[in-house]
Amino acid sequence: MKHIMALSIFLVILLGIAGAAQAQAKEIKIGVVTLQMRSPYFISMVRAIEAEAPQFKNVKLFVADGRGDVAKVTADIEDLIAKRVDGFIMNISPLESLPGPMAAIKKAGIPVMLLNRKLRGDPYTSWIGADNLATATGVGEYIVKRLEGKGILLMMRGGPEDNSTGNARRDGVLSKVKGTNIQTIIAPAFGGWTEDGGFKVMEDMLAKHKKIDAVFCENDSMGLGAMKAIRDAGRSKEILVFGFDGQKEALRQIMIGSNYAGTGHNDANTIGRMGFQRMMAILAGATVDTDTPFPVRVINKDNVAKYYDPDSIF
Repeated sequence: MKHIMALSIFLVILLGIAGAAQAQAKEIKIGVVTLQMRSPYFISMVRAIEAEAPQFKNVKLFVADGRGDVAKVTADIEDLIAKRVDGFIMNISPLESLPGPMAAIKKAGIPVMLLNRKLRGDPYTSWIGADNLATATGVGEYIVKRLEGKGILLMMRGGPEDNSTGNARRDGVLSKVKGTNIQTIIAPAFGGWTEDGGFKVMEDMLAKHKKIDAVFCENDSMGLGAMKAIRDAGRSKEILVFGFDGQKEALRQIMIGSNYAGTGHNDANTIGRMGFQRMMAILAGATVDTDTPFPVRVINKDNVAKYYDPDSIF
């Protein structure tokens, strides 16, 4: 099961807060805003929030799916402000900023809990998510180990060019590859963070390069797509795949000993649960950390059994 010690401690501390919140007669309204819920990662995060809410009997959630449309996200936030929600829990990846709506939230005096990604220049109350640079540095170290410091490493980006999450993940891996005898190739096309996108980019790169020893994809969805393209080309024995996030399907591939060799841990379920509990702490008047990065964890064949959950959505 995917657990971290910090979550257990956090939940124990919040038992008292839960009791205090439930003792209040006032209904507590929380708006949960996402840019899109098409990917398993974001669905899992929202489901985790919904699973936590029932312990607070006077909490009502309003879940808004932006369906990939920034204009709809803006309208959703305006609607939730009009509904006088007490707090916002937001994951609007891959947006880097949302100045107008965030300014409106600030003007209304409503606390904001960001999950997974921070927003550039926009005010927020608290954030919980992966330390992408540090975790990717760990992945890079493992790549160097598996390649024994030599070979050709393909880097697959999610895009767009200024995506801070993808850039941090790429930079972390490259920081460890630098100074070794590993040659890097940056795929010119973006995989779009999807399995289909990863498949198409990998298929194209396999046609252009007769020798590739490993590929690092900025998330596991692209990694799984790349793995399929490699398999279809009959090159699974010669190319290792590395990803990021800890998606269930990727962990299963690691467990069965496929060429999917490792991934960085970025647990959507735990982030969602902690994010909801953090918001309840904020609404109860507790002083909370502004930023809470996850501990660095690289999942590979040696530790995957600790993280694989066959019942996980993501």
